[in-house]
Amino acid sequence: MKNSLKILLLVVCFQFYSCSDSDDKYVDLVAEEGEQYSGGETTFFNTTEEAFGFSAPNLTFDEQSDFGIGNSFFRQSWVTAPSSTTARDGLGPFFNAVSCSSCHFKDGRGRAPLFDGETAHGLLLRLSIAGVNTNGSSFADPIYGGQMQDNAILGQTLKGRFNIVYQDIIETLADGTVVTLRKPTYVFNSLGYGPLANDLKVSPRVANQMIGLGLLEAIDESTLLAFADVTDVNNDGISGKVNYVYDVATNSKKIGRFGWKANQPNVRQQVAAAFSGDIGITSSLFPNENCPPGVDCNAIANGGSPEITDANLDKVALYSSTLAVPGRRNYTEQNVLEGKKVFETINCTSCHIPKIKTGNTHVITALRNQTIRPYTDLLLHDMGIGLADNAPDFEASGLEWRTQPLWGIGLIFTVNGHTNLLHDGRARNVTEAILWHGGEAEKAKNSFKQLTTKQRTQLLEFIDSL
Repeated sequence: MKNSLKILLLVVCFQFYSCSDSDDKYVDLVAEEGEQYSGGETTFFNTTEEAFGFSAPNLTFDEQSDFGIGNSFFRQSWVTAPSSTTARDGLGPFFNAVSCSSCHFKDGRGRAPLFDGETAHGLLLRLSIAGVNTNGSSFADPIYGGQMQDNAILGQTLKGRFNIVYQDIIETLADGTVVTLRKPTYVFNSLGYGPLANDLKVSPRVANQMIGLGLLEAIDESTLLAFADVTDVNNDGISGKVNYVYDVATNSKKIGRFGWKANQPNVRQQVAAAFSGDIGITSSLFPNENCPPGVDCNAIANGGSPEITDANLDKVALYSSTLAVPGRRNYTEQNVLEGKKVFETINCTSCHIPKIKTGNTHVITALRNQTIRPYTDLLLHDMGIGLADNAPDFEASGLEWRTQPLWGIGLIFTVNGHTNLLHDGRARNVTEAILWHGGEAEKAKNSFKQLTTKQRTQLLEFIDSL
């Protein structure tokens, strides 16, 4: 009888524990209300190769019209002057690409060249030397300028080309997974105008996807300053700061938001700088051609002065500001929600801030008062020696980079056919990108390395859903 009672009690206890474990230990996670609307009301749901190319659905009729014109200037190729196509002539004389879309194919992300000599791939090299100009920008190479253009129009000597040599670095995760990282070194060749400066700093920059730029511009300065913690007051190891950069139009310093080091204050100046440096198209903001010493730019035919009018520049800026952010995919799936929890637990959200509200003053009404999910703070962070370019950029040090927005990251392969990430495209996937994190992100990276295989898979599924 006693033995029978003991068996009965054990069975009852086992059943009770099992039910309790099943009911209390695991509870289905639930997505936040509106979590799928990464760009607020500007979100567009499309998962095709055109996912980055739609206009925000809440634009006015006139803005939609200007968006279409800006789109044509973004996608179509510029030609050498003189040409019957007077609105699109003036290419070069030195350039990296013939159109914006050459690097931002389908409004997406560029990559490093796949073979020596490949051009118009979406990776360029910024050049600087010690010292700063009166506006706070770095001194450029005295011969080759602030950017290596690896193309030239007919009749001009090429500035030069570069090759990339990769060194393998092995990382081993806690579950035994071995990951091979690639560290790039840039080798210049075919230099057309003499040697580069002895103390030259080379900073590679990959063209980013274009989505949501206007929303980032619409975030109030006070919001960004509230994110900053320069002296790490809360002792979490994260000490982001804003970059103060030169605003050409107002001849003043403004908070930088765009570019890998947040070195541009607004979309319009970012667009004009790209026209100048990448395509060789002058504008009212950047009226000078990129000619080495000894090359008389005035003797080379141009497409007018400036080569893109303010009206057309404004339309390209509007286009670049109002490309819709793709909506989330699979955001209600349990694996994705578990991955989101892992993302928060290992403190990725200290820099990749999930949710921000835009201000109410942006010139484009559609971008005002939007609850967005960009997963960035737009601040500069020390990312460690492994990613350092050692090239200061206004107040950004050679160790610091702007937090990359993560929205749209899961669609890069669909749109552009690759998954290369980071400022120079060295990371071939999200895992490699995380393993390159250092400096302020060293702790989060080490936590990532300690995840179980299941946790890591869930985290990557979450990031892929963004």
